[in-house]
Amino acid sequence: MKSLFLFALGIIAPSCVIAQLQLSEIMKGPGFVGALPENPLWAYNGKKVLYERKFPDSVAVSHYVLDPFKGISSWVSAEAAQDFIAFDPAQAILDQQVCYQNKQLFSVDKKTGKRRVYLDGIAGLSSIQRQTNPQFVAFLSEGQWYQLDLVSGQLTQLTAFSTQTAPKKKEPTSLEEAQKALFQYLQKAKANPSLDQTIYLGFDPANLQLDPSAQYVLALKHTELEQNNTDVTKFVTKSGYTESMKARAKVGQEDPQEALFLVHLKTKKIQQLDFSKLSTYKEGRRLFIHAAIFAKSRAIALIDVRSADNKDRWIVMLDLNAAQISELVHQHDDAWIGGPGISSWNMEPGVLGWLIDGTSFYFQSEETGYSHLYTYELKSKKVSALTTGNFEVHGVSLSSDQTKFYLTCNKTHPGNRDFWELDIRSKTLKPILSKDGYHEVYMSPNESDLLVRYSYTNRPWELYLAKCQSNSKMQAVTSSCTPAFNAQQWIDPKIITITASDGVDIYARLYEPKQALKNGAAVCFVHGAGYLQNAHKGWSHYYREYMFHHLLLEKGYTVIDLDYRASEGYGRAYRTAIYRHMGGRDLEDYSDAKKYLVTQLGIDPKRVGIYGGSYGGFLTLMALFTKPGEFACGAALRSVTDWAHYNHEYTSNILNDPETDPEAYQQSSPIYFAEGLQDPLLMLHGMVDDNVQFQDIVRLNQRLIELGKTNWNLAVYPVEAHGFTEPSSWTDEYRRILELFETHLK
Repeated sequence: MKSLFLFALGIIAPSCVIAQLQLSEIMKGPGFVGALPENPLWAYNGKKVLYERKFPDSVAVSHYVLDPFKGISSWVSAEAAQDFIAFDPAQAILDQQVCYQNKQLFSVDKKTGKRRVYLDGIAGLSSIQRQTNPQFVAFLSEGQWYQLDLVSGQLTQLTAFSTQTAPKKKEPTSLEEAQKALFQYLQKAKANPSLDQTIYLGFDPANLQLDPSAQYVLALKHTELEQNNTDVTKFVTKSGYTESMKARAKVGQEDPQEALFLVHLKTKKIQQLDFSKLSTYKEGRRLFIHAAIFAKSRAIALIDVRSADNKDRWIVMLDLNAAQISELVHQHDDAWIGGPGISSWNMEPGVLGWLIDGTSFYFQSEETGYSHLYTYELKSKKVSALTTGNFEVHGVSLSSDQTKFYLTCNKTHPGNRDFWELDIRSKTLKPILSKDGYHEVYMSPNESDLLVRYSYTNRPWELYLAKCQSNSKMQAVTSSCTPAFNAQQWIDPKIITITASDGVDIYARLYEPKQALKNGAAVCFVHGAGYLQNAHKGWSHYYREYMFHHLLLEKGYTVIDLDYRASEGYGRAYRTAIYRHMGGRDLEDYSDAKKYLVTQLGIDPKRVGIYGGSYGGFLTLMALFTKPGEFACGAALRSVTDWAHYNHEYTSNILNDPETDPEAYQQSSPIYFAEGLQDPLLMLHGMVDDNVQFQDIVRLNQRLIELGKTNWNLAVYPVEAHGFTEPSSWTDEYRRILELFETHLK
């Protein structure tokens, strides 16, 4: 079935490489693969699509307009791209869409294309929203809300906020009181009306939200506490002098404080909303309060609230008239809240929206161990699961008629991203795009056509057109790869499962050379980011490594690319298996993978290497330091060496705070195990890395020097940050990695 599908798309899935690959060519990245289509946008009328391509020799992106129904693309200038009116479902009401482009606020008729300009030459408009009566549009400008009548064109200023505190009321002097008592003119004098309109917030709001009735404003106060940011030094500069730039703080910083205030526009009354009644809340606990989702039919709103330690999530309802918060849903995780549609990052909201306005809403939860879609009825307080099973929902959109959801999930295989239609009433899932691969789907304005950014394991991203119907077929409408890339026969690696020592199935990509080429050695690749999936059936984010693995195949190596524990796509238990111990269960998965290579594929146990970047570099260090003799050699790229020196947002979720849980940091940081190094180690790091900073690897080097270790090398890249950009740096890096394997694994 898969081969027929690939043939239908004009894709050949051969079993091996037929031409010798050159390292310098594949490390050109887009210069070798091609400038792939990105960020597609439907036009407001559903007839054209705007998309981008980034060519390696160009600083700016190139823009193209596509007629998807004819498969014709045309390059357009950056100026023309700015004039492209993209579809915005929030504004496309009453056959017209309201837009703000090129300092103009205007509406465009979806059928005729006729424009009506309301404001011209006005910079900095934002947060454009339709009101309860769609005849009115509100927007923010210079910190104030305005309302525009689309019929009459009348513009009204709704707010006059001041970030200052209200001036103290001055008591009249005895002379002033006498003057007023004597003269009728002074008794009739009125206060300055402009001063009457001012609302003194007393702080600079991080967010201002206007409710659809234009009666209330929510003002978020976000207070960043003082923190000690790091410095990153640039050594190769135009001036010849070193230059320093500020970068992130380290883990352990104090979380910011947030508070939410409700402003009554008629009375100018300001009330701080009280979140202290939330379950498990303790006085002084820091909260992140996400943007409210207002109902249009009732004076209520939904708010996603997180604890700063990310162990609790609350979905609450705000009664605007009463200025009261009520808890609707509480999610708790002893490790950390996360998963698709839920988010593991502070200040990043999850999936949440009204299903029936003011009556029911939808959200995602890991209650069953996998992230699924649920609904909540306000009146009955009933929670209903719309999806169930050992798969995860990765994308959610509600149809315009609110009778169905369109879902992206991995129902057919953990390594796929399928596209489904979910009937809300019957809870029936209907497959629309369910073939192997990754589908990024962009719905047309009339919801009948789908623009699909699709990829497969051995074919990069291209744009396709499909109908929004059961088991739809896709038609390619772009072709972006270079002739050099297309000349190769790129293999479709097997997706296998390995039973780990704790009984859990681990998914992996397996690259096997032809029996005649097989040299008995193997390489384990460790993907980065921790919570990321790479043993999937789409085009890999690590596409240079994918091509490098072909080069290793040509030399006879077997390669395994593992979705170790904490990788994305496999549920809550998989995600949190590294809580308080990175380099524990995730590293054991690589020991189990090695056993598979030896027992099932006949690999020499003394000739297995390991390599990876970022989190993959960290895990490589842990492998060589804590399991000496397990791997014959390792290459660690841009590696975290001490988690106490990484950022707060990512690290504190998994390891808590270094002040309160030092054990978690010590048992998870390679620098504390450096004395275990005995096998050859190659380390590679960019010197202007503002993510995993150069100081990290320098500290480990000093530790290795003091321990008297000799079997290691460090290669540094003076102009590179965390993600390399120069092909020469990529080539040098992977030349060294290849030489390491050729020296110690053959």
